[in-house]
Amino acid sequence: MEFDALLLSRLQFAFVIAFHILFPAFTIGLAAFLAVCEGLWLKTGNETYKRLYLHWVKIFALAFAMGVVSGVVMSYQFGTNWAVFADKTGSVMGPLLGYEVLTAFFLEATFLGVMLFGWKKVGRGLHFLSTCCVAVGTSISAFWILAANSWMQTPQGFAMDEEGKFYATSWLEVIFNPSFPSRYVHMMLAAFITTAAVILAAGAWQTIRKHDQKPTRWQMRMAAGTLLALMPLQILAGHWSGEVAHHHQPAKVAAMEGWWETKSAQDTVLFAIPDEETRSNKYELAIPGLGNAVMGLPKDEVIQGLNDFDGDHPPVFIVFWAFRIMVGCGLIMLGLGIWGCFKWWRKSIDTPGLFHWIAVPSGMLGFVAVISGWVVTEVGRQPFTVYGYLRTEDSLSPVSAAEVATSLMVFMIVYAIIFTAGVIYMVRIATSGFDDKETDTPEKERRAPGTAMGSVENMSNPENSPAGEGETSNSRENVKKHDGE
Repeated sequence: MEFDALLLSRLQFAFVIAFHILFPAFTIGLAAFLAVCEGLWLKTGNETYKRLYLHWVKIFALAFAMGVVSGVVMSYQFGTNWAVFADKTGSVMGPLLGYEVLTAFFLEATFLGVMLFGWKKVGRGLHFLSTCCVAVGTSISAFWILAANSWMQTPQGFAMDEEGKFYATSWLEVIFNPSFPSRYVHMMLAAFITTAAVILAAGAWQTIRKHDQKPTRWQMRMAAGTLLALMPLQILAGHWSGEVAHHHQPAKVAAMEGWWETKSAQDTVLFAIPDEETRSNKYELAIPGLGNAVMGLPKDEVIQGLNDFDGDHPPVFIVFWAFRIMVGCGLIMLGLGIWGCFKWWRKSIDTPGLFHWIAVPSGMLGFVAVISGWVVTEVGRQPFTVYGYLRTEDSLSPVSAAEVATSLMVFMIVYAIIFTAGVIYMVRIATSGFDDKETDTPEKERRAPGTAMGSVENMSNPENSPAGEGETSNSRENVKKHDGE
């Protein structure tokens, strides 16, 4: 294979975005988890939820910072490697990415400082509001990014001038393009599931290492319940996204399913080695005639095969297997959710065993599924950057292969050092036990006069309570006195 500038530029973008997408996928779900923990703490007064918050917010801060840094690097590539794409689509893509900064990143940046450093500076109500604003900001950020990317998949609401440049004729149609609703739901659920798998893995490792404090036990229950509740919804969202792709990107679906011939009652291919030279599948294991039913189509409806696209279709092997990896990871996480909730019901989830040993490495499955899903989506769009209108080979900057290869090598070295160190540090925090000192509060610290709600300082040291988990009776009376409860 000749490594020309086009291939190297695609590899570089794939490498950078594969790193970047891991952190937003994690922080979206983790921000929601933190908001739930703080809300439950304020609602119940149970110190367990506060300890969960203080433990995981440190990991959130690191992941958020790494996501911002990797995102900035990724955006530069539009000007360096993909300048023609930026020039032709800038009138549409530019405002969408700008809205993401104005409505989401500013919101997150404004309240992130309060969220991370405001425990002893602001009242409990304001701090909880800050956490919720950060969580909402991550969801809004995903909204605009997916709107832009979905427009590239299923473009509408635009026109082109004589120079081939795109400009919007209806922003509502641009934003709410056909693939956006299903892909947004699919991505948000993926973020929550990814975070749940990580939290479950951390709790399982703490249990194996005999660090199973009460927060450990509750985070495992919350994570297992989340997997059980959301994975069926994710399967439905994935099916919805597949139906949309069938109507608007039939070549992508044919590559995902390994369909070469056009016919009705397509098979459901479970395993195969797609061979583009012979235009067939080797070692195929399939269920005959089930393809239409899986796609939700009438059994006599004709479905296009890859041969109908005259070679103008995505790389089949990559898309075919990326799709199966994504589905396989999802099914394993669904099984973990069912297994974990069953053990919870049997009151054995806190006893180290096979479940915990499987849950630990399964903490990576959410990330693997996210990257695999991205490969299906982005490689499945090839050979176009804007599907059906702008080809990838026509989007490239006039750069040499040597220049791209050099920058790609630099990225790989820098990322290997910095991001590996960051990830290792986050793993060490996540898998360590909960520090009882996280909730220590000097008795002399009190809420400042005129504050609407009591601050975190009013919470006593949980070690002073008989159970070591909640507030003392004197502390509760003080909180009631100061807060007017």
